[in-house]
Amino acid sequence: MNWYVAQFKWVMLVTGLLTCTVLYVAVAPQAALQSNFGEALSGPLAEIIVRNWGALITLTGALLIYGAFKPVHRRLILTLAVISKSTFVSLALIFGSQYLGRMAGISVAIDAAEVALYVIYLVATRGRPLAPSNQGQAQNAG
Repeated sequence: MNWYVAQFKWVMLVTGLLTCTVLYVAVAPQAALQSNFGEALSGPLAEIIVRNWGALITLTGALLIYGAFKPVHRRLILTLAVISKSTFVSLALIFGSQYLGRMAGISVAIDAAEVALYVIYLVATRGRPLAPSNQGQAQNAG
């Protein structure tokens, strides 16, 4: 398990980059919806909601990339990613089973696998210090 924790930077980097590909939804929402779900939403409200959805997912990907290089923030970032990705997986399974044969099904499978990887890391690092102690530096500065 120590090897997994030591190499987790790469898991976060790869999954963060993969998650950032959802920027496509923010740029071309109708094409992305058609590709992923085989349907499109229309109207100004759909444009706002779908573009925002794509932007928020892309921000999650950016946070994962950031966390790959800033271990002190990993647990918070991974917790947010687990909540976000688990919500999508759950909603797709509960309300969107008709879309699972399309690209959305691949997204659900990938997100579920990522959630599992993140949870393994969170469990493996539970109770560990997040970063080296800076207590000595703080005492010397005062």
